[in-house]
Amino acid sequence: MSEHIFLSPPDCGPAEAQAVQRALASGWVAPLGPEVDAFEAEVAARTGRRHAVALSSGTAALHLALLGVGVGPGDVVLTSTLTFVATASAVRYCGAEPVFVDSDESGNMDPGLLDLAITDQRRRRRRIGAVLPVDLLGKVAAYEELLTVAAESGIPLVSDAAESFGAVRRGRPAGSFGRAAAISFNGNKIMTTSGGGALVTDDGAVAARARYLATQARQPVAHYEHTEIGYNYRLSNLLAALGRAQLARLDEMIERRRALRMLYRELFAGTPGVEVLGAPDGSEIDVAALRRSGPHGRLTRDNFWLTTVLVDAAVAGWTPADLIAALARADIEARPMWKPLHRQPVFARSTVYGGATAERLFARGVTLPSGSALDVAGWARVADTVRAFLQRRAQAGRPAARLSVGRTPAGTRPLRAAGAP
Repeated sequence: MSEHIFLSPPDCGPAEAQAVQRALASGWVAPLGPEVDAFEAEVAARTGRRHAVALSSGTAALHLALLGVGVGPGDVVLTSTLTFVATASAVRYCGAEPVFVDSDESGNMDPGLLDLAITDQRRRRRRIGAVLPVDLLGKVAAYEELLTVAAESGIPLVSDAAESFGAVRRGRPAGSFGRAAAISFNGNKIMTTSGGGALVTDDGAVAARARYLATQARQPVAHYEHTEIGYNYRLSNLLAALGRAQLARLDEMIERRRALRMLYRELFAGTPGVEVLGAPDGSEIDVAALRRSGPHGRLTRDNFWLTTVLVDAAVAGWTPADLIAALARADIEARPMWKPLHRQPVFARSTVYGGATAERLFARGVTLPSGSALDVAGWARVADTVRAFLQRRAQAGRPAARLSVGRTPAGTRPLRAAGAP
């Protein structure tokens, strides 16, 4: 029986094993230790921040970041509706209420709707504790616009960069935007610490408060003294060692995912009603910034965490569910995009501004295997399954598609065309 192909599994090897063994040999097995200190410094450097606090999850980082900027009971937080539930759950952890803002065509928060939401919430006399945009599927949001809107109203912005570590926008790294940002190192992310995350910030007070709360809010005295409720949110020394090995390989893993994005573009090229979400190779050159500043600070690039295709069923003649089912029969994982949070039962009573764009992306999106560990044989299975599906649909009288033979991700040997010996 063929091995199951996951959407985005961990990509670990000898370097990670050696790092964990190094941490074990040091005797620092419990949470905190020298690997955590070093990992925090390296994450801060990668995001261009002064401080990083390594934590047990990206959700913990969101929670502490929101607390750090003053979000509390009775507040509302304006956040993206097209995202994983953890974004809004962290708002609820603070005793605040999420208010959802629709996407633009990139899938990220629409700055115009954010402006409208701020005006309307203030008209309703609601205190807005923070703006919380999400970098969807590895693409950094339009922070130059979002930050301007938030700053004009005196509202702190926290960036949910859980999915975008390693990406850049106009030369600035993901995680560098806003008062603080949250990163995830979950097992399915661009790089992993098994579970884990980090809060990054330039604000020393926000970082210090996060460290304090993440260690059960213990007072700095010899005995255990607590004056407020804290959390058990710190990352272990062993997992930080794993993260350091992953971080050293991050650019290599991003390049593998970029190559897969390009292969998917070839695979679906000419298929009516189907497009790959995002710029052709995940890169955009900001021409205006180029004119102002010369060759530096102009690049916007995804980290290619997950590749999603959008299917217009009326044109393609088949639905996203049809493709997902065909891949499942071949033991290949695929899934829809995030279900908009304003459509989730737990947030059914929450306010939403817009919503139609996020709902359309959810209805049309199919997220495909995108992991950097996907090897030649795995890609061949995915590509052959997709080709066979498209061919069956074409032979059944659906719109014809130009089926690409595809190539192989960077760093591996080329694949033969389908049917070659």
